[in-house]
Amino acid sequence: MAIEPVTDSAAVQPAAVPAALQITPDDELKRVRLVKMKRVATLMLVVVALVFVVARWFESQYPWLGFVRAFAEAAMVGGIADWFAVTALFRHPLGIPIPHTAIVASRKDRIGTALGNFVQRNFLTREVVAGKIAAMKLGDRAAQWLARPENSRRLARHAAHGLSGAVGVMRDEDVQEMVDRGIVSRLRRMQAAPLMARLFELMTTGGRHQALLDDALRLAAKFLFENEAMIREKVKAESPWWVPGAVDSRVGDKIVSGVEKTLVAVAADPDHPLRQRYDEAVDRFVLSLRENPETIARFELIKLDVLAHPGVADFSREVWGDVKEKLANYAERLADDAEKEPDQLEQWLAGLGQKVLEDPVLSAKVNGWIVEIVSYSVEQAREEVAKLISATVAAWDADATSRKIELQIGRDLQFIRINGTIVGGLVGLILYSVGLLLNR
Repeated sequence: MAIEPVTDSAAVQPAAVPAALQITPDDELKRVRLVKMKRVATLMLVVVALVFVVARWFESQYPWLGFVRAFAEAAMVGGIADWFAVTALFRHPLGIPIPHTAIVASRKDRIGTALGNFVQRNFLTREVVAGKIAAMKLGDRAAQWLARPENSRRLARHAAHGLSGAVGVMRDEDVQEMVDRGIVSRLRRMQAAPLMARLFELMTTGGRHQALLDDALRLAAKFLFENEAMIREKVKAESPWWVPGAVDSRVGDKIVSGVEKTLVAVAADPDHPLRQRYDEAVDRFVLSLRENPETIARFELIKLDVLAHPGVADFSREVWGDVKEKLANYAERLADDAEKEPDQLEQWLAGLGQKVLEDPVLSAKVNGWIVEIVSYSVEQAREEVAKLISATVAAWDADATSRKIELQIGRDLQFIRINGTIVGGLVGLILYSVGLLLNR
């Protein structure tokens, strides 16, 4: 029986073969080894076939050759069966289109889909990825790398040059349009009153607004002390002409002393009625910002007037111009002074890495953040990865795919043929021996 050998045609490349299917020097070495293993397996089959013929020819003269004949006969059956099974994976045995042969070529798309699903379900799960990333401790590795001055300097300079280059190619008109579209337009859609209400709530949490009142009281007391003479003159100037000057002085003293006493009393008493009225006024104002349509509409008009003011666009242009200039100057300074002492950015980066290494709690947080980010990213992309694998395999040429896969695993599959020949022979020998025992 003719056995199909692997020839050099296995290395022939069809036109426009994808990079993944092209034969590399390593694949050529595998092809040579595959050819050798196929010849070994085929030679074993030929040898047992010759042994079978010789043993069968002389068995009548030497009965003990029956054991040899039984071994060789079963070995041929096992070897041929395994040859057929291995060959049917990649091509039609002897070129005959027998059903359920050339399995890889005919079921390539199904194999690609199964491979994609296998990778998705067994490799791209949150548990597998998180465990692997956590064991790698990427946060500690990054901190160790960053803590080295030469690395922090390299990163700072690459970042400076990269940002400077990116900023240099961006047009001012495009940046202004991006600011208008991405920031100003969003501010126009966002209601200002609820945002202000939230801001006032944060300011009043824990009595922070009372601290502001204390500051206001101190400023008022300072203003009163510094302008006492002006207040008395104002009272005298506003009083009727017929009021005596002594009365004017008396009234001025009463006003100044009364205000001073009030300021001191409010500052010294946390439960002063004025503070309570202040709390009530703040609460009413916050409630009005949230629920009063007139207040909400008034703040919307104020917001739109502010955003429409030319000064807003001028301010964004000035900020952008300052950013460009500072980045360009920083990158130029780095290029001109390569051996200078580490600047603030380099020191900050190196210090950040050192702090992560020295603080176990911070290190655990950084590692946890990395695990969470990578796990989440993989989890979101796992279905797309499976589809990519399936679509990529589906686009491959069937024959080229079959040849490529055979090069990767074909040599190992030849051991199935060798083992089938040996095991088949041993089974035949055992069955022959059992048959002789039963016939006695």
